[in-house]
Amino acid sequence: MSERDRPADAARTFAQKALARASGQESVAAGEIVDARPDIVLSHDNTAPIAEIWRQFGQERVAIPERMAVTLDHAVPAPTVRHAQNHAEVRAFVAEQGVGHFFEVGRGICHQVLSEEAVVLPGDVILGADSHTPHFGWLGAFGAGVGRSEMAVLWATGELWLRAPESIRIRLDGALGEWVTTKDAALTLIGDLGADGALYRSVEFDGPAIAGLSLDSRAALVNMMAEMGAKNAYMQPDEDVFRYLAERLLARPGRRTGRGAAPGETAEAVAARLERGALYPDPGAVYSADHLLDLSAVEPRVARPHHVDDTVAVGELDSVRVDQAFIGTCTNGRIEDLGAVHRVMAGRRLARGARMVIVPASSEVWNEALARGWVADLVAAGAVFGTPGCGPCMGNHLGVLAPGEVCISSANRNFQGRMGDRGAEIYLASPAVVAASAVAGRIVHPREVAG
Repeated sequence: MSERDRPADAARTFAQKALARASGQESVAAGEIVDARPDIVLSHDNTAPIAEIWRQFGQERVAIPERMAVTLDHAVPAPTVRHAQNHAEVRAFVAEQGVGHFFEVGRGICHQVLSEEAVVLPGDVILGADSHTPHFGWLGAFGAGVGRSEMAVLWATGELWLRAPESIRIRLDGALGEWVTTKDAALTLIGDLGADGALYRSVEFDGPAIAGLSLDSRAALVNMMAEMGAKNAYMQPDEDVFRYLAERLLARPGRRTGRGAAPGETAEAVAARLERGALYPDPGAVYSADHLLDLSAVEPRVARPHHVDDTVAVGELDSVRVDQAFIGTCTNGRIEDLGAVHRVMAGRRLARGARMVIVPASSEVWNEALARGWVADLVAAGAVFGTPGCGPCMGNHLGVLAPGEVCISSANRNFQGRMGDRGAEIYLASPAVVAASAVAGRIVHPREVAG
């Protein structure tokens, strides 16, 4: 019997169930403080400064090396001597402590890589020293960002106190239209509810529309809830998610000791086991707010500088010029995103004076785009590619902006100074809108370029 079918003494949200499991309790109330033992703790290039804090505990060994995951992804390859030294310190720490999951320069962005490697499973709690850790909700996991000091405590003790968040339910109905993506749905929600509309809340998606969404598009929507202030976000996992993870666990025997695929185990058996471990909110669970989003009513939207919740329909911005277009990040650097860019740009060229930087979210995405011939076509169109990773998203590597420049980006943040000079402007949009705008030289709807 799966957890979804188990009777409950009191109706609970996903967040309540996940934190009850992580703290070893029968039940947890919203607002209650718990000592949670996460299944995975994540850090990236910031591992070295976290290690400096951890060493103040006087320990020689971290408490949970097998549950630690570290990626080098935020400034890769190292653009300065300072970054190179940081990477060297991270590698030394990983080797010294026997960290269970380490991914080198070029493997890709932490959230994408841990998903591809099936390090995070449905029902898991993952705490990460990165604000977009809610990303893992697309797998049916509880993902939350924490600070460096909190991560040092996790390394030292294996647990951390958390306040169980109240939950918001967002029901998804309908189906996305032509040239409309879940990035547009996310910008619609954030524009309607505000950048603090889910502050320290668990955003829990349900509804019939989820089954019609691709896995890549689910990840994009859940990831963007960090921009609405969410503590975590969650989407109910289904057979597509279980099959995705089962295939990856079978392809990586031994990756998750005690949780991976057993010798001779079939994909169907692994998927069934993952489903049994998944967590689902109970019917009748209490939410602090309920919202309905009809995907068929969503249209391509753009967030204007310098606030993610300042969103308008793309048609209201057709006079805005474009100096740089950026495709990538943990939000929109997956194969479906590159496919949308290719659909718009193949056989066309960038507008005079415009440039495009594409950074795949992982080496797996990069290899798939190469195999499909998309990379050659996009280079012919005038795009340049960067090493899989975060690229210019945080403004310290590859593609930073000069004063007065305008960038349209598939990233998740457009704060002033985020991608370079504070005098630059960043507009956020879906990959299709970004690609069309790069071809037109101004912000346009994709149909204006590709029909």
